[in-house]
Amino acid sequence: MSRAFFALALGLALAAGGADGLRDWVARTDLPPLAVPVGTEVLARDGSLLRAFQVADGRWRLAPGPVDAGFLGALVAYEDRRFYAHGGVDLRAIARAAVQAALAGRVVSGASTLSMQVARLLEEGPTGQLAGKIRQARVALALEARLSKAEILDLYLRLAPYGGNLEGVRAAALAWFGKEPRRLSTAETALLIALPQAPEARRPDRAPEAARAARDRVLARLAAEGVIDPAQAEAARREPIPLTRRDFPALAPHLAARLAAAAPPGARIETTIDPGLQRAAEALARRALAGLPPQATAAMLFADHQSGAILASVGAGDWRAERRAGFVDMTQAIRSPGSTLKPFVYALAFDEGLAHPETLIEDRPRAFGAWRPQNFDRHFRGTIPLREALTQSLNLPVVSLTEALGPERLMAVLRAGGAAPVLPSGAPGLAVSLGGVGVSLEGLVSAYAGLARLGAPVRLSAEPGAGGGVAGRLIGPVAAWQVMDILAKIPPPKGGAPGRIAYKTGTSYGYRDALAVGFDGRHVGGVWLGRADGTPVPGAFGGEVAAPILFELFGRAKPAPDALPPPPPATLIVPTARLPAPLQRFRPRDALFAEDQGGPALAFPPDGAEVAAAGDLVVKLEGGRAPFTVLADGAPVVVGARGREIALPLGRGGAWRLTVLDAEGRSDSVQIRLAK
Repeated sequence: MSRAFFALALGLALAAGGADGLRDWVARTDLPPLAVPVGTEVLARDGSLLRAFQVADGRWRLAPGPVDAGFLGALVAYEDRRFYAHGGVDLRAIARAAVQAALAGRVVSGASTLSMQVARLLEEGPTGQLAGKIRQARVALALEARLSKAEILDLYLRLAPYGGNLEGVRAAALAWFGKEPRRLSTAETALLIALPQAPEARRPDRAPEAARAARDRVLARLAAEGVIDPAQAEAARREPIPLTRRDFPALAPHLAARLAAAAPPGARIETTIDPGLQRAAEALARRALAGLPPQATAAMLFADHQSGAILASVGAGDWRAERRAGFVDMTQAIRSPGSTLKPFVYALAFDEGLAHPETLIEDRPRAFGAWRPQNFDRHFRGTIPLREALTQSLNLPVVSLTEALGPERLMAVLRAGGAAPVLPSGAPGLAVSLGGVGVSLEGLVSAYAGLARLGAPVRLSAEPGAGGGVAGRLIGPVAAWQVMDILAKIPPPKGGAPGRIAYKTGTSYGYRDALAVGFDGRHVGGVWLGRADGTPVPGAFGGEVAAPILFELFGRAKPAPDALPPPPPATLIVPTARLPAPLQRFRPRDALFAEDQGGPALAFPPDGAEVAAAGDLVVKLEGGRAPFTVLADGAPVVVGARGREIALPLGRGGAWRLTVLDAEGRSDSVQIRLAK
């Protein structure tokens, strides 16, 4: 039985029922669910798509959104010219199709309306059997009775198949053309009209010639009916067919996944993400992996610290790379911040009147109980200003300050700043100032944002209206500015402009984390590199690998950094000699005790040790008062030394008795054996 006979039989059946019977038959129609599920969408601040998600059955189906008016007009003209006139079934079209089929001996045209096509798509029913056609007609009539024409057209735009798991015009436009359907070329319009008629047979990536032929037939008919002019159709025929299916947008994939998981299915989620900056940041993260081990990854965050809006968030250098654990969002992972917490210790010390940037402090070997921290380069600088100690990221001075403040004070400031620090176990110890605590990159950037705001904390968020200043203070504005001034004077990486960005780098124990965090007068950013599993990456220093990326991130965000704020009126800017006496030199808690209880001590080498030294023997001193004199077997070898690491030019190996004398004549001696 031919399709023409089906169409004619359907028309006669509908007409024979009579108006009352037809209305009753339509009213009793059991409609399929009309709420068509669509995928969740996460949008950038300009409304563009950051990332889309499939519906539960794995199909790409999105809410239509704005669609090119030319496409809609051409679709109706091609598929259902009387769409706005009929009530769901076009009896005139059925009669025309039957007559044409009878005269030609074959099917010349169809009679299925857009409403009938929607009915079939809703029920995923058959297209060629009489029972299926009658069911489609009944559902189409019921749809017309309950929905507007615009609502029916919206269902078509959601459900029309475009090959594979693509449904709806918006998913098709993104997959085949890489663009939203709000503006389509004539050729693109024709292809999107042609594909739903045979979505698998005409898939451009698998059957490009069939797709081209179908598109050109649509163009010819649209031209013949005056929808487009012949020149337009000819130009459209020269456009190439897309030969590959494009990936759907996946900017800020980790952030988008978090937001989508917290929202109901099918939600349209707005964010503050700047799409251009996000693309640039993701490209920077991928480039940062060059030269690092194949398991390494990268993360970065960039925000407006005045509004709290997150503008870019990169959770991994390559989020699809399993070898790099790209599925882990490293902006949220708890890691050691290394030396990036030191500015907060200095800010607290300045704020509580314990010290000033020009206060002198000792960078010398010292024990804190059983712990003897070392500087990163294992050298000590002696007496230096705190400004220089922070600039050089020295460890002994910051631990001394932390001891005076109490490590819980640092923890409290981090919590107030949004860093949410996590301790491995127990109460905080002095090592928290050197990175012995866990924080996320987003939390660390949040704390720096409070520092950038002269001590006023701020909540960072990618959700519009969710970020902004919060009550309370981290530290006073003077202390915050003093630290900002020091960080702004740290030499920038090669190519960076000095004095424009206040920043600090960090490298955690064992080279597991390389960080750089910084800010200018408006924005704050952070960069992290390492391995998601915590395995060391030897040679990955924050200053060498993370800082250049941070400065480039600021450069991609805007032409020039925003100026840092001027000093608050109460800021005391004077040299060390003009400071109040208590602020001229920082004294640790045990300084007085140490001075009263003894003279110098040879901390290294210990008494009775056998030491191998190819060149000079370096001895380390504790206690006492400079200058120092060192004797070897009773003969002076070094006189007037002020440092506490002293190189002794001992020419021979064998047994030696070493003695140190301080300025007050106090001494200490050890007996050693030197192997040359």
